[in-house]
Amino acid sequence: MSEGTRQSRSAMALYLLCLGVLMIVLDTTVVTVALPSIARDLRLSNNSLIWLVNSYTIPYGGFLLLSGRLGDFYGPRRLFLGGVVVFTLASLTCGLAVTYGMLLIARALQGLAGAMITAVSLSLISKLFADRNARARAMALYGFVCAAGGGVGVLLGGLLTQVFNWHWIFLINFPIGAVVCAACVKLLPDDSGTRRSGRVDVAGGVAITGVSALTVYGLTNGNGIGWFSVQMQCLTGGVAIFLLGFIINEGRAREPLIPPALFRSRNLTLANIIGVLWAAGAFAWFVIAAFYLQRVLHYGPLEVGLAFLPATGITAVLSINVSARVVIRFGARGPLCLGLLLVSAGLALFARAPADAKFLLDVLPGMLLLGLGGGLTATPLLVSAMGDAQESESGLASGIVNTSMMLGGVLGLAVLTSAADARTDFLRALGLPPLLALNAGYHIAFIIGAALTAIAAALGTFVVRNERDRIMSCSRAAGH
Repeated sequence: MSEGTRQSRSAMALYLLCLGVLMIVLDTTVVTVALPSIARDLRLSNNSLIWLVNSYTIPYGGFLLLSGRLGDFYGPRRLFLGGVVVFTLASLTCGLAVTYGMLLIARALQGLAGAMITAVSLSLISKLFADRNARARAMALYGFVCAAGGGVGVLLGGLLTQVFNWHWIFLINFPIGAVVCAACVKLLPDDSGTRRSGRVDVAGGVAITGVSALTVYGLTNGNGIGWFSVQMQCLTGGVAIFLLGFIINEGRAREPLIPPALFRSRNLTLANIIGVLWAAGAFAWFVIAAFYLQRVLHYGPLEVGLAFLPATGITAVLSINVSARVVIRFGARGPLCLGLLLVSAGLALFARAPADAKFLLDVLPGMLLLGLGGGLTATPLLVSAMGDAQESESGLASGIVNTSMMLGGVLGLAVLTSAADARTDFLRALGLPPLLALNAGYHIAFIIGAALTAIAAALGTFVVRNERDRIMSCSRAAGH
């Protein structure tokens, strides 16, 4: 095979890999604007709606690290293809779902398959592009797809829901997944001889998923079942058992899912805490702001997608190249703190938005700040996390941060929606009109989100070792 042909095949494989990852990123946000339509069709409560989001994100976040290890043991190509097949079939099931239970199970399978695809994509890119410069360009395209996918998902979800119905936000994945799978069988490098010896830490993956699932369930349903009820105490005990089992397992496992020694790095530990707090505020904002726009301001699905476009567009543009240049020029600490403060300010602006808000005056300023903040935060966060990791641990360090942010988003959504519901119920009991009570409930969620990201910005000041050459090296390793 000539060099030109090989490069062409590698480029085609990269585009297909990015298309597969785009499906995963889209599905994290595409369902957001369709939730009210799904609720009306299937007659669901608010808590049931939240579980349509959580049933995807919990297995996705919980199995990212385990999926990465399975890729190391059995080969990234077969795990990627297996993930695409499962995700495609699960999407078809979601699109054909006529009951809440059917949709919930299919969403969970989507999340599990999404973890398989995402966890091995960067490994496959490394195999496709051995040259450092070519790999950097490939990683940049991959990062752009991840950053832009959220905005495309909101816009596409609004368009499909408004023009057709909510079933099509899932059905659209079926032809895309079929093309990706068929083409990647021919284009991805064979890894049949890469199987490693050793034991996969399945117990660790199950334990950490159990912790997140029970915690989110308890936080989401705390208002309904009672924070001091027997059921809540049982849930708390279950979380403690899973967490203790995970800690014991990680200390004894021959190849633990998360080696405890990795957290001796100050920057890695801080980056994980910051990632959890940032995701808790930002991801919950994404969902709650969609509720606010539809239920308070009565926007249609397409209007919601367009309303989010300024924030997601700015985030995508900054993520392509600008944020990496800023980090190289000024170090990780300053851009990280600035980005988080901008996110906090954007959430604070949403916390003052009235029930009769005007888009240009009350919605757009917060969207712009959140877009700027999100675009500036991701790169220095990755740089801080990976700066102290050995080269052999850089993939694991990145995976841990991604997992922390995903679980932080799930937990933040549970906490903030519970707080919003509690505030709304309290004010309605006092006689406040339902629309104003609903808006006030969303306000308290935005205030909590702003506080969490402000705390994350304060922690960012403790990030250490900002030497320019060190940052440049880490930035290249992160694919920017």
